[in-house]
Amino acid sequence: MRYVIVGIGVAGISALEAIRGADRSGEVVLIGDDPHGYYSRPGLAYFLTGELRDKSLYPKMREDYERLKFIYKKANVQAIDRANKTLRLDDGAALTYDKLLIATGASAVPLTVSGADLQGVLKLDHLEDAREILKRAKRGRSAVVIGGGITALELTEGLLSRGMNVHYLLRGGRYWGATLDERESRIVEGRLQAEGVELHFHSEAREIFGKSGKVRGVRLQNGREIRCDLVAYAVGVQPRVALAQAAGLTVDRGVLVNEYLQTNDPNIYAAGDVAQAYDPLTGTYALDSLWSIAREQGRAAGLNMAGENKVYVKSVPFNVTRLAGLTTTIVGAVGHGRDEDVIGVARGDSETWRQLPDAIVAQSGFDINRVRVLIGENRLIGAVVMGDQKLSAPLQRIISEKTDISPIRAQLLEKDAKIADIIVDFWSHQLAAV
Repeated sequence: MRYVIVGIGVAGISALEAIRGADRSGEVVLIGDDPHGYYSRPGLAYFLTGELRDKSLYPKMREDYERLKFIYKKANVQAIDRANKTLRLDDGAALTYDKLLIATGASAVPLTVSGADLQGVLKLDHLEDAREILKRAKRGRSAVVIGGGITALELTEGLLSRGMNVHYLLRGGRYWGATLDERESRIVEGRLQAEGVELHFHSEAREIFGKSGKVRGVRLQNGREIRCDLVAYAVGVQPRVALAQAAGLTVDRGVLVNEYLQTNDPNIYAAGDVAQAYDPLTGTYALDSLWSIAREQGRAAGLNMAGENKVYVKSVPFNVTRLAGLTTTIVGAVGHGRDEDVIGVARGDSETWRQLPDAIVAQSGFDINRVRVLIGENRLIGAVVMGDQKLSAPLQRIISEKTDISPIRAQLLEKDAKIADIIVDFWSHQLAAV
């Protein structure tokens, strides 16, 4: 049996580990085109701020890979011949497979503004991008950040930590309005402004201008010019579906998969940012760009490739991230609508977060410690926890396990309810009853 995995992100590596756990004798071939191999994509934010060195981005040692006994090919797959179960590589070689996993991930949506091809217009997609940003970031110089979601904020904080004067452009009236509520947005914005970031609301770049091929500034739609030495953008990611599409696999926004992570070809699977899987919370097929979801999907796909017949049930999406230095947990459905600063989905993001069914909001806290829960008929369907994280783990469990919250529903909806105390007390009784 020959298993071939296309992609060396977390989904591909998790699939490799799962296959090896179920089949010690089959041949596994891993194909990737990232010159830096497998590293932590979420860790790039901390690499930008200087909190992590590049060596710390690599979660596995050489001996870990040796134990997995696989063949690594540094190559790009040009085409899939489904009839002959063969891949054509960029060096002209052909590689046959019995089971194939497409784990090609997603790429940054390009900036389409005039002047986006100037030197100094940068994205944060890979380790090489992060290194280029650090090379060009100079203390005392100015930068403009364009985009929304977590990555745009990572760029803002990374450039700020390098001593740059940062201007952050937002098309709408607040930060990440489709996921955060107004109070949460204002908390983040206030912290950014206190650090010296200049926020520009209802602002959109008309063009990026330069001199001698290098960035010199951004001209806004209202005619204002912001002089800068660097433009960093994060306007969303798009699943890398071209390979699957050319092979005749069913593609919507991502590669559509069933409960076994199979595509419409039973010998081909998809997992990670490229896959569009069924979401039981919303009853739709959703895209995610979350490390934890990609790891789960990769593992399930690997087991199924090895014949384990494991049904994949998508877990409630969550992310523990840092917004303007404030630890924040987002879990389940918490927002709605479209983010004006993001096309599709962003890294560290889930479509599920913005597909909010009917719910009642309960919230408490004002400054930096804050909790917001979305209450359904008899269960919680989403939550945002900012600052103090003592509720993070209980809320993840309560939401993912669809715990019946009927005993505390009325309390949560009382005016000025102490939500944290109510949930902590409820959760301790739940644990005691187990």
